[in-house]
Amino acid sequence: MDEVVAAAVDVFARRAYDGVSVDDLVIRLGVHRNSLYGAFGSKRGLYLAALRHHIEHDVRPHLDRVAQPDHVPTWDLLLVAAVDRAPDDPEVADLVLSVFAEMDRATADPRATEALLGRWLLQRPLKAKEI
Repeated sequence: MDEVVAAAVDVFARRAYDGVSVDDLVIRLGVHRNSLYGAFGSKRGLYLAALRHHIEHDVRPHLDRVAQPDHVPTWDLLLVAAVDRAPDDPEVADLVLSVFAEMDRATADPRATEALLGRWLLQRPLKAKEI
């Protein structure tokens, strides 16, 4: 199931939570609907598993690079979650805010997180990506 969760990171990062249907997940991840529900309970369950996976495998191992001005992270799911889901989902908000606090502690500079978010936004293409 780790491969499914890792693939879900990319799907949710590209289209955000509301832009992804269960049918999209079934097709993109190559799993049966019953398997998805059996393993994760719901689309939200898979989303939370993907966000946690992304934080543990893609974000936390690279927190020491946050303050580097040339560092533009590939943390799309974390940053999309901050904008897309965190305002409406307290569990997502807790995950996102805890990672942002870790970034601030890792750099001893709260502005490092702001600068990182700005660099990330500036490097993202403005057109929609296809799955």
